[in-house]
Amino acid sequence: MTRDHDVIIVGAGLAGGILAGVLAEGGRRVLLLERGRDLAFADIPGDHLRNHRLALYGDNTTPDPAGHPRVFVDPAGREHTVLPHDARYHLNAFTVGGGERVWGMQAWRFHPDDFRMASRYGVPAGSSLSDWPIGYADLAPFYERAEHEIGVAGDHLGDTHAPRSRDFPLPPVPRSPSADWLARGAASLGWPTFTPPLAVNTRPYQGRGACIQCAQCIGFACPTDAKNGSHNTLLPRALATGRCTLVTRAQAARILTDATGRATGVAYYAPVSPGSATVALHAAHARTVIVSGGAIESARLLLLSASPLFPYGLGNHSGHLGRHVQGHYYPIAYGLLPPGVEPSLLGPGVSVATTRFNHGNPGVIGGAMLADDFVKLPLIFHRQSLPPGTPRWGAGHKRAMRDLFRRGIDLRGPVQEIPSPDSRVTLDPTVRDRFGMPVARLSGTTHPETVRTAEFIRQRAEDWLRASGAERVWSWPAEQKFSAGQHQAGSCRMSADPRDGVTDPFGRVHGHDNLFVCDGSLHVTNGGFNPALTIMALAFRTAAHVLSR
Repeated sequence: MTRDHDVIIVGAGLAGGILAGVLAEGGRRVLLLERGRDLAFADIPGDHLRNHRLALYGDNTTPDPAGHPRVFVDPAGREHTVLPHDARYHLNAFTVGGGERVWGMQAWRFHPDDFRMASRYGVPAGSSLSDWPIGYADLAPFYERAEHEIGVAGDHLGDTHAPRSRDFPLPPVPRSPSADWLARGAASLGWPTFTPPLAVNTRPYQGRGACIQCAQCIGFACPTDAKNGSHNTLLPRALATGRCTLVTRAQAARILTDATGRATGVAYYAPVSPGSATVALHAAHARTVIVSGGAIESARLLLLSASPLFPYGLGNHSGHLGRHVQGHYYPIAYGLLPPGVEPSLLGPGVSVATTRFNHGNPGVIGGAMLADDFVKLPLIFHRQSLPPGTPRWGAGHKRAMRDLFRRGIDLRGPVQEIPSPDSRVTLDPTVRDRFGMPVARLSGTTHPETVRTAEFIRQRAEDWLRASGAERVWSWPAEQKFSAGQHQAGSCRMSADPRDGVTDPFGRVHGHDNLFVCDGSLHVTNGGFNPALTIMALAFRTAAHVLSR
């Protein structure tokens, strides 16, 4: 494909689909490139050994995993070449829709203080903690737009951590008996609780059916299309305009630039024709290019796009490209429901949360929301949730699983990580992908303050279970590590001053008038909440800005 487009978007995930929808409906001719396939429900197997919640032997979306390795450098400096099903790969789903096809749908707004962490707490030594160049008020109208155009179910009366001017479009998910039990325990401690916001249809919405509570949300596709994302909202709208062309199995190779450094298009590998096994290098040209591949792959593509004018990669003018990588530590406390508390294996499972500990914790920087967990697969319960000392095989293990699986409950929360400049994405000097391009190399660890915050949140989760009357409570301490995972962020962070980041407050790469980044990599900090709704809000905001140019 060599014909001109108005906009080329690299990545058809959560942000890419929103960008395509807004821009195509705004009259722009859009080329949307996606390295994965456009998978129907039946194409995403319900395999309990190969999915995005337990990728023990592979996952259920990644094409040709052997052709897309990464290099992971552990804290001891040892290098490991890893494939997508390895946790050290820090995988986001490679398919149209990205992680939203298999996500748990938590759709939180960030707290206003999440945008001003350095101002509130100071900058810990050795960290790269910084304020965002925008504030909550800048994103508030786009949070609202995302909630209504994507579809979010929530409790506006209980969820007061971030100001809002409009109710959620859908009522909250139903409370399980165990959630009511947890709510009473939190009340005894003086902690307010409410039903968390989820991007799921609790009633038919926008022509799609309601959730049937099948209990296989994380890691799997939704059988009723009730799990919402850009793949079933904005992207279909983009294609319906006739102005959006979606090309799947398209691996971006580099951003093309002219002699002045201006972005002119994208070179990418893709089949020579739909369905063909023969792959060739293509070039497409556009007036605007938007990179939306997730924090790891977006940074990698900008690094791969080095040129004589930009020898260290596009957007790497101040050395920030690929640095400050963050995800979310998830401290977990486990417990057993006492007799008389009715367990629930109906999905989604998450139905009670508190934001009591997101900020204002003495001696701790930031914090996290805490919530109950999604319904687990039995195999995940076996691998992660059995109490210490439980037999792991044989008749004793079988008896324990029969007794404990329905009584097991846990609380967890995404900790606001303190970014480190040494937690980073670079290009590996020797390992190549199937196209001969350098793969992403992941190295560094989180800042020690992140571990302190995680330990504080772990103790609060234990307190909550004990106050609720759990029969037994246990957990494991946090350790310093590289953290990205499905909540990866930070590698192309925005800044008002080009010396402090990669892009401006609208995601435009500093020094490149027509090159943008739009995904979690823009996040200066990643909040104490799941980041999906913030990614959506930024996509709506960036798209509106591009349309205004």
